[in-house]
Amino acid sequence: MAQSSQATGGLTSIPALLQRNATEFANRSAYREKEFGIWQSWTWAQTAQEIDSLALGLINLGVNEGDFIAVIGRNRPHLYWSMVAAQSVGAIPVPLYQDASAEEMAYVLDHCGARFVIAEDQEQVDKVIEVQQGLHQFEHMIYLDPRGMRKYDHSQLHEFSHVQEQGHAARDELTHELKARRGKLDYASVCVMLYTSGTTGKPKGVVLSNRNVIESAKNSVEFDHLKPDEELLAYLPMAWVGDFIFSLGQAYWAGFCVNCPESPETLAVDLREIGPTCYFAPPRVFETQLTNVMIRMEDATRMKKRMFDYFMAHAKKVGPDILDGKPVGGLDRLKYALGNLFIYGPLKNTLGLTRVRVGYTAGEAIGPEIFDFYRSLGINLKQLYGQTEATVFITAQPDGEVRSDTVGVPAPGVELKIGDNGEVYYRSPGVFEYYYKNPESTADTKDAEGWVATGDAGFIEPGSGHLRIIDRAKDVGKMADGSLFAPKYVENKLKFYPNILEAVVFGNNRDKCVAFINIDLSAVGNWAERNNIAYSSYQELAGHPKVLDAVRLHVEEVNRSVAEDEMLSGCQVHRFLILHKELDADDGEMTRTRKVRRRIVEDKFADLIGGLYDGSDEIFTKTEVTYEDGRKGHISATLKLMDAAVVPVTTHKVAAE
Repeated sequence: MAQSSQATGGLTSIPALLQRNATEFANRSAYREKEFGIWQSWTWAQTAQEIDSLALGLINLGVNEGDFIAVIGRNRPHLYWSMVAAQSVGAIPVPLYQDASAEEMAYVLDHCGARFVIAEDQEQVDKVIEVQQGLHQFEHMIYLDPRGMRKYDHSQLHEFSHVQEQGHAARDELTHELKARRGKLDYASVCVMLYTSGTTGKPKGVVLSNRNVIESAKNSVEFDHLKPDEELLAYLPMAWVGDFIFSLGQAYWAGFCVNCPESPETLAVDLREIGPTCYFAPPRVFETQLTNVMIRMEDATRMKKRMFDYFMAHAKKVGPDILDGKPVGGLDRLKYALGNLFIYGPLKNTLGLTRVRVGYTAGEAIGPEIFDFYRSLGINLKQLYGQTEATVFITAQPDGEVRSDTVGVPAPGVELKIGDNGEVYYRSPGVFEYYYKNPESTADTKDAEGWVATGDAGFIEPGSGHLRIIDRAKDVGKMADGSLFAPKYVENKLKFYPNILEAVVFGNNRDKCVAFINIDLSAVGNWAERNNIAYSSYQELAGHPKVLDAVRLHVEEVNRSVAEDEMLSGCQVHRFLILHKELDADDGEMTRTRKVRRRIVEDKFADLIGGLYDGSDEIFTKTEVTYEDGRKGHISATLKLMDAAVVPVTTHKVAAE
């Protein structure tokens, strides 16, 4: 520990980094937020004052060292300040997903025993009030936005600005206590507790120390040469470890500015206005952006469409090589420069990615076609491989070694090894301390030597040292003939098509693979409007014969691609159906970070899987759904089951380990 803290100059907590930034970068912008269409800005010096006032207010309110403080809301400077203020008084911030239901919040609030909640607005306050009778340790709630809150009982409710004002008023008597609490913070102190997405069960509370967060931030900032003049757009859930490490860990280590958009609806406009220099998005965001581009091109004139297709084909051929500084012929460079003038440059500007110096994607595997599309435009997009338990970073892609088929080499300070069963293990300074109130899961995940099981199957390439992830270890299996079954590989290829939003492939221990498809309503709806096809719902559009035929062609194209991979050629999709509803977190079919809960989907739609395997042409089904207001209901449909052509291959049996 002594060695590590010396490497960071004795800066062993986030509040210590704040004090340094308030001195060294006093007049540099630390935060921006767009409100009512206007960008407001706070310097590092102003940020330190805001956080100090809130920290004093928390002490005044009775926050003790070791208390848990839940933070609920969208990305706002005040909520980031709340987490640092909590740390400053020796408490532990616990950010929650803002779109979680009251019941989901109740589990986390009860599990961590939060005495205090800092909520953004009336919606979040109402959720906590709904479940507060079951929260035995809950005492006070602070709200940021006062709209609609006037007539509430304020015996346990406090406005954010009032807490700051009371803290500021009591500064003479409480400053000594605040300094004393800050002074106790070191590398071993708990920095944050983040809950896992819960793909296989109840979410677990992952306890991360200052050592975990600061070492991970420091190593990743140095790896990609991030500087104080970077601009970051913070728009992903604050409860997700990726946002915490980028918008708080890296921002405080490097001293760069965090920009908060006005709302999800204005995100695209705000992204263009800020023009971030470093940008993070999960694959779903990149898929959606690409879908929107393709929709717009379908609506473009024939001349523009031909021009787009011509230059994008050239970009695919030479763009990544130019980005990596590899030799490219003069004529190809000239043609690429013309493409940049007419196509790539305007497209990057439309997406808000013109100034991106380094972009990241992680959370789940991104389809290679999607990944290559962005790199061909000259956007330095890289894949990260990580998890909450690693404080994000397990592998990273160095400049010049970026590939779509691997997730890179071990991140700085990370050791990797592959278990006998093909599972990936890692050890690093970012390895979490423990799961809160769950010593059994801690022991199952992290051994006595600090090695952590990722739950993913993969292998390290000889020579390059790059890690290739095959799939989730629990999802990788064998087909009936012994060939490898890796559904995520096929699903990512399917999701490359703008028409396909989500795909779930089944086939473990079976003689063939089948798939569920969710269409992308915006892409397919746009196609329907162009072709004068009337529809009144997602369900009606999903069952349209022309939509089914279009998806069948996509599946068959993917089958041809999968057939080229000798190891995974047995994963071609023989039959599929388009689901009558979108998979939804509110229905338990996905996590809040949009990962499919494969086992739940398999159980919930067992009748549909049975129909795909027994050769049925159609099947009637009835499904329970949750509406936006929390009410339950049912939707029923008769689904068409489709066959897809496959490429005959000679199966190569995988020897059992």
